[in-house]
Amino acid sequence: MKSLKMALVLGFISWLIPFVIAIIIYPIHELNRPLFESIMPVTISATLVTLMYFYFRKVEKNYLKEGLILGIIWFIINIAIDLFMFSTGPMAMSLLDYMADIGVTYLMIPIITIGFGYIINKIKFSPL
Repeated sequence: MKSLKMALVLGFISWLIPFVIAIIIYPIHELNRPLFESIMPVTISATLVTLMYFYFRKVEKNYLKEGLILGIIWFIINIAIDLFMFSTGPMAMSLLDYMADIGVTYLMIPIITIGFGYIINKIKFSPL
């Protein structure tokens, strides 16, 4: 892992930005839930791609491995913070409800980070 500290900070940001966007657009959730459910994965994807740029620009080797580790770390961070937020209080939901409504979406995190690492690896090490 090139930088665990950077991975952890960016992992928190990967949760924070979509959370802030979700709060801002929450009225859409009440009026048009399918639209809200479409906006959030786009927000997560755009956030991930941007944050991966900042992480991978300092990586010089093992891109696929970095993408795998980064994806696992960010996935765990996102799930852990969400479980804390959604396990009690006004937004409380059961673990099964959480996974069905939100948690499965976070599977896109390791898919995107691993894909990003794979593509960088292919570009860097493929003959022209």
